[in-house]
Amino acid sequence: MIPSNLDSIADWKWDGHYDFPRDLIGYGEKSHNPKWPNNAKIAVSFVINYEEGAENSVLNGDVHSENHLWEAPGGPPRIKERAVNVESEYDYGARAGVWRLFRLFNKHDMKFTLYGVGKALEDNPAVGRSCVENGHDVASHAYRWVDYHDFPPEKEKEYIRQGINAIKNVTGEYPKGWYYGRLSPKSQALVWDVYKEMNIPLLWMSDSYADDVPYWVDVPAEKDVEKPEGMLMIPYSYDCNDYKFNVPTGFGSPTDFYDHVKGAFDVLYEEGSEGSPKMMTIGLHCRCIGKPARFAALKKFVEYIGEKEGVWVTTRTAIAEHFRSTFPYKKGQLA
Repeated sequence: MIPSNLDSIADWKWDGHYDFPRDLIGYGEKSHNPKWPNNAKIAVSFVINYEEGAENSVLNGDVHSENHLWEAPGGPPRIKERAVNVESEYDYGARAGVWRLFRLFNKHDMKFTLYGVGKALEDNPAVGRSCVENGHDVASHAYRWVDYHDFPPEKEKEYIRQGINAIKNVTGEYPKGWYYGRLSPKSQALVWDVYKEMNIPLLWMSDSYADDVPYWVDVPAEKDVEKPEGMLMIPYSYDCNDYKFNVPTGFGSPTDFYDHVKGAFDVLYEEGSEGSPKMMTIGLHCRCIGKPARFAALKKFVEYIGEKEGVWVTTRTAIAEHFRSTFPYKKGQLA
């Protein structure tokens, strides 16, 4: 199907700065051994998406309200008026859900990565401060939880800068990783550009679902650079993700979530036991898995993997730091 903004597919032009190439081959049949620390069989990355307060709302200057990822999804968004029911769902995540999740992971001394939306952390800075104080990782999830698809490049770059600075102002540290979710075709390159312009390190990005282990990609903007640095992708997950409670074809009950993530863990753990260690990501949202019944399924899973040997529960930045030191980037190579 031809996109609505093109008269014909011939109107599309490859952009040497923005367009990252696809790779359908990857590591091949034998995959890739990431050589996790202490010979771990699997690296488990829990990700908490903190978006509450940064979603579409007329209170934030938006034309319409949010209608994405809440308990009654679907239907058109409210135009030029508040959707108080949706707002209160998001409020639950910030008021109650986030702290329930934090208590669980702190109790089990399992480090997670917070995908922090800049404005959300500005509205509730205690969330960001708690992460830093307890040794967790705060990555950028953009400045607003909105769709960036039609943003002009300069406007999007300004939002990227705001997202970076918001996390620095709240936590005292610049985010070392980035995940958009609702990105534009230019977003990955623009994030790279802004980090370079600000002269701060970008250790990883996660707008990819392409593998079970990290991998390097060539950056189009570095085509003629003498010493290119590449971009390390730490793949994210849509299947092991509680957002599927809020879509029609997703999880119907907490048991569905538990069975799904346990099954994924068991397969990857077995592969790791056979000499092919993998990485597993579990995506969480405070207003979703933070609800008591669903939280019980997450708690059961945390306790399950806590009893296994050779499980490295860690942050995405720790995964990136290990991979970068063990498998440095070489232009044009897969690992």
